[in-house]
Amino acid sequence: MGKSNLDLVCECDNFPYYEDDRASYTANLTNYHTFKVTGYDATLGYILNSVVEKFPWSPNCWAIDSTARTVTLVAPANADPALRSKLVAESIAEAVRQDKFEVLRGWRNEKYPVYGPGGEFLLDMERCASPLFGIVSYGAHMTCYVEDAQGLKIWVPRRARNKQTYPGLLDNTVAGGMCTDEKPFECIIREAMEEASLPEAAVRAATVSRGCVTYSHVRDARAGGETGLIQPEVEYVFDLKLDSQTIPTPGDNEVEEFKLLSIPEVQEALARGEFKPNCANIMIDFFIRHGYLTPENEPDFLEIVARLHRRLEYPTASHCAR
Repeated sequence: MGKSNLDLVCECDNFPYYEDDRASYTANLTNYHTFKVTGYDATLGYILNSVVEKFPWSPNCWAIDSTARTVTLVAPANADPALRSKLVAESIAEAVRQDKFEVLRGWRNEKYPVYGPGGEFLLDMERCASPLFGIVSYGAHMTCYVEDAQGLKIWVPRRARNKQTYPGLLDNTVAGGMCTDEKPFECIIREAMEEASLPEAAVRAATVSRGCVTYSHVRDARAGGETGLIQPEVEYVFDLKLDSQTIPTPGDNEVEEFKLLSIPEVQEALARGEFKPNCANIMIDFFIRHGYLTPENEPDFLEIVARLHRRLEYPTASHCAR
């Protein structure tokens, strides 16, 4: 028997819920240290204890409290985001120099932002280091589809088999992480050109914003590198209806191929566990929005919808373009 839709959602949103089992949730947190920044009373992420033990923390800018299980970036009271980012970057560079963590071997040269209360931008850090600190990351995913006499079909890519993360699994048509100062729509435009060779003008003209999906994921071996790292994420969701002449093609080395699959074919691939976990979530969200999953045909409908929109326990940011 294959995986149910709820199985897939729970596989992605797999960090425990306090409301489900308070004792278990509290016990689970003993495996982590809380990531904080001086001057801000907020949990910015959870760092696995084994990471805390191995990381080359500089005593000049980090305070480790083993009793309270906190790791605090210590910066001057007048520190700005640039200074905080510099301190973090120096520490990460030392971890790279000492080859402390496998995840840091997948250097992306992209910066992910860290936000404090009220969405204040506090600092940014190298993308591949973000799971070590357990910070909230942001991304944009788009489902491209066509409709013909046979019904709706979805363009589904297969990830390159030499990728560090989730090699060979199925993905959403276009997807990518949002770097510091990047807005969701501009991210999806960039990724559509880079990953799927889709013309910018067509994407700008027809792409429709469809909300977001949120979850808190604990990484397993498929993610590449250390396991047990917490990766809370916000994924902005977009749809793009294509004509039959517009065919996504790999534009970089991250995608092996694109295939046009019917809804039953996508559902079967989901049940076989062929999709990257968060991409399965995005696909299930697409099925709900387009009426393929309904309260009448899905017994776990309410639980699925709730789990696709987890309220994260960290400060988050608005990406409203002002």
